[in-house]
Amino acid sequence: MDVNGTVAEGFEPVEEAFAANFALLGERGAAVAVYRDGHKVVDLWAGTKDVDGAAGAPGAAPWEPGTAQIVRSATKGVAAAVLLLLQQRGELDLDAPVGAYWPEYKAAGKEQTLVRHLLAHRAGVPVLDRPLTPAEAADPDLGAAAVAAQAPVWEPGTDHGYHAQTYSWLTGELIRRVTGRPVGAWIADEIAGPLGAELWLGLPESEHARVGRVGPLEAPEAAGGLKTRPKRAVAEAYADPDSLTRRAFAAITPLPDENDPAYRAAALPASNGIATADGLARFYASLIGEVDGGTRLFTPETMELARGERSAGPDRVLVVGTRFGLGYMLHGAASPLLSPGSFGHPGRGGALAFADPETGIAFGYVTNGFRKSVTADPRAQALVRAVRTALTALP
Repeated sequence: MDVNGTVAEGFEPVEEAFAANFALLGERGAAVAVYRDGHKVVDLWAGTKDVDGAAGAPGAAPWEPGTAQIVRSATKGVAAAVLLLLQQRGELDLDAPVGAYWPEYKAAGKEQTLVRHLLAHRAGVPVLDRPLTPAEAADPDLGAAAVAAQAPVWEPGTDHGYHAQTYSWLTGELIRRVTGRPVGAWIADEIAGPLGAELWLGLPESEHARVGRVGPLEAPEAAGGLKTRPKRAVAEAYADPDSLTRRAFAAITPLPDENDPAYRAAALPASNGIATADGLARFYASLIGEVDGGTRLFTPETMELARGERSAGPDRVLVVGTRFGLGYMLHGAASPLLSPGSFGHPGRGGALAFADPETGIAFGYVTNGFRKSVTADPRAQALVRAVRTALTALP
């Protein structure tokens, strides 16, 4: 597999790990970008644009510098930034009840839910008693009405569990109530535009051609020792249709076709953002410092809000120990990042993006092939380890 792009001196281990993902882990098409202190030091891509294409096959489009992919839950980190930026600007109080901005949300025992509870997965509404169809889920009014009417499955603020799908309407509607703008438009105008970052929530028709087809990708037999086997409790939770785990991921039923242009044009902050690896890395670089000597989104105080631990321990949905700040997963066994101070978000089965303030590293990885992993994909983890290796040898 020919790897394209550039790496700065000292970051060669990342290129080696990226090539090994294709040779050993069955990668089909992917890209990785890394910034250090606001400057790009890794920009690599390889393989095919579409997961169902084969490298070198007639008609198979190659991955190019601007190729973007759907990044699933890695979108959550971008949506969280909107709420934190509104707080930074004095337009939103994280300690206020959600109902102060969204009166309908006070129904069914949710009167005391605070804005920070939504960000830290403590709102108690990871499921919907009546799941939404993909078409209903794409309608922000229907999604907002569904979560506003939903009774919590635990008292808000007292426990945590991953709001896999409902995070879309919880955050999207709150942003719309505070700003008067749809979340996708806010991100385009206030984040992606000023940064020059290639990321979208609600893909414009003008960008359709750059986005590859995604799909499931099995690990090769030769990588058997690298395949992860979930603990029995986790496997049972995913197998039980009545578990919070299954119900949380099934809040949209049936699962959407992620290659459908209509789905990609919708704005679901939990799951359907589309980005290049550079777009994600550039975004995270702006949360911890200036990018290319210019734009910085988060003040140091907001950055600390993002990565301060707000939820930790057994996750009632994912059934493993998780750690969350305000909208971001934190480094831990379930989602290893670069160091204990890192914050970011994976996308189920593939994508990963995060920042590490102590080293000045911002990282973005996107792929067109999704594995069965939820928070710690082996390909992304190999690249993170390579970044760590590179840093140990750098001055």
